[in-house]
Amino acid sequence: MLLTVDVGNTNIVLGLWSGTDLVGDWRMRTDARMTADELALTVRGLLGPHADAVTGISALSTVPAVLRELRVMLSRYYARVPKIVVEPGVRTGVALLVDNPKEVGADRLVNTLAAHHLHSTACVVVDFGTSTNVDAISARGEFLGGAFAPGIEISVDALALRAAALRKVELVPPRSVIGKNTVECLQSGILYGFAGQVDGLVRRIVRELSPGGKEPVAVLATGGLAPLVLGESETITDHVPELTLLGLRLAYERNIRP
Repeated sequence: MLLTVDVGNTNIVLGLWSGTDLVGDWRMRTDARMTADELALTVRGLLGPHADAVTGISALSTVPAVLRELRVMLSRYYARVPKIVVEPGVRTGVALLVDNPKEVGADRLVNTLAAHHLHSTACVVVDFGTSTNVDAISARGEFLGGAFAPGIEISVDALALRAAALRKVELVPPRSVIGKNTVECLQSGILYGFAGQVDGLVRRIVRELSPGGKEPVAVLATGGLAPLVLGESETITDHVPELTLLGLRLAYERNIRP
């Protein structure tokens, strides 16, 4: 079985693949102080009975401190297992049409690979994580760039920190867009505000990808916070929560031959 490991700024997501089937996935909190030994122990505990069935590993990390420990863990605990860490120089087949390709995060790279695998059209990938990334992909699978916005959780945290009369609230839809109390006002602004932000960015990117609407453009949502916005977005066409894990699987297949 192939183990895919996506280390993000907020969470580490694990996926276990049997061929093309995702048979299990797990999520844990990212801690930049985590050691290789702690990481290995946690991964093994989450995999449970599948821990000894891992025959390959594909991983990425957008957190430099954890990337270092991830490499140590792979070399120490999975020395005999074929593995890749997605980074510059790893074959993905994705052309990076940006000013500095080395700046493109590995998560954006494998998301591009997975989106093009799923759709033969141009795509926009909206990744709801620590930041909200809106990336553009050509119909040929080229990474064209995108836009970053502050993520939902860090925006809520910042608002609660800087506004004395406001606080963190449960992120659920309020009774109406017009909030009748402080909690509902916050919920409305967060939920519908971020949906509007995403829709605005997506519409502008789609106009550049397909002038005049002549070519279809798929809009995919992924990331742990995507379900908060899905029901209110007017532009998202597909929800693919396993998009990054799929991209890691495809990257492994391109680099490790059976």
